[in-house]
Amino acid sequence: MNSLAFFIGWRFKQGRKRRGMVSLVSIISTLSIALGIIALIVGLSAMNGFEHELRSRVLAVIPHGKIASPFGEMQDWSNIAHDLEQQPNITAVSPYINFTGLIENGKTLKAVSINGVIPELEQQTSALPQYVLDDGWQRFSQHSDQMIIGVGLAKELGAKQGDWVTLLVPNSTELKQPKRIRMQIAGLTQLSGKLGYNFVLIPLTAAQNYTNMGKSVTGLAVNVTDVMNANHVVINAARQLHLPLSVMTWENEYGYMYRDIQMIRSIMYLAMILVIGVSCFNIVSTLIIAVKDKNTDIAILKTLGADNRLIRQIFIWYGLMSGVIGSLVGVTIGILIALNLSDIVSIIESLIGHKVLDGHIYFIDFLPSQLHINDIILVFCTAIILSLIASYYPAKRACGIDPAKALNGM
Repeated sequence: MNSLAFFIGWRFKQGRKRRGMVSLVSIISTLSIALGIIALIVGLSAMNGFEHELRSRVLAVIPHGKIASPFGEMQDWSNIAHDLEQQPNITAVSPYINFTGLIENGKTLKAVSINGVIPELEQQTSALPQYVLDDGWQRFSQHSDQMIIGVGLAKELGAKQGDWVTLLVPNSTELKQPKRIRMQIAGLTQLSGKLGYNFVLIPLTAAQNYTNMGKSVTGLAVNVTDVMNANHVVINAARQLHLPLSVMTWENEYGYMYRDIQMIRSIMYLAMILVIGVSCFNIVSTLIIAVKDKNTDIAILKTLGADNRLIRQIFIWYGLMSGVIGSLVGVTIGILIALNLSDIVSIIESLIGHKVLDGHIYFIDFLPSQLHINDIILVFCTAIILSLIASYYPAKRACGIDPAKALNGM
């Protein structure tokens, strides 16, 4: 499309003789495109933020996979761990003991999932130490009566770092009362959801004593090079050992989160594309009114020698300008909102006195946002393409105007 068509299309769009209805419909279509793009960019940025937080907070803290004995206890775990470390794509292996217990502080009693770990090895398979506040992890010793709990659980118990609480561990025989052990809170983790409200870490040796497991463990936590391929890697590694073992990966427990994020992203993109599409097809109404308004001008251009190709290009440019302007406005505002989405939501939460995301339920208690340049390019190009498609029919209709009839009707 040549520069003459662009220049005439621009003059038509800015012309003083343009009717008020043309101006109003053009503004509405431009604003509709901008609003659709803003919603799509902000929505996709929020989904990117959730995926990033899932990877950095949940998948970095929990083991990528767990290999356990189907008989309840893994006795020769050190040799199995050594063999696993030799497997390709396995980055770290650490033993753990998992059981359910109760924490008591005063009159408050909470059911928790207790994990016994070796602090030195846990640092290799989990980023959890990074989320422990006030250097609590450095005070967490293997040979001590200490525990690491979440900030949310501590608030529910009315306890703080350094306090002593009572851990109730069920006995192996149902007739006996549960064991009551006094333990000190060595540190608090800044995590939400299940990891922050019912997850407790204690030293592995203490867990072995409390559960009468001796030197055995429940299983081995495994980390892999590619977390998104953990299921395949961990299963293959377990098969290579030729032992009766059960395998579970993060996908079994938290995979629904990742799948939900991807599904919502797809639904959101489809819905917003339809919104932008409807907005873009408002351009059809604008151009049809504009063609009718510019009948005389089109007739004069044809009389001066303009062919149908030039007329078509003029009105394609006319419609495309609305799409470009709306897209640029939408992208600019969408980027500004997406970059400050967490702060904006925090201000709204403080005004209404209610959290958008409940830390008891979700793995984060704030609305994250992460802007990807690929999303911006994709949204912008989609809007431009839809604007171009919407402009074609009215532009083609403008070519069918008869100069003689148009000029005789002046």
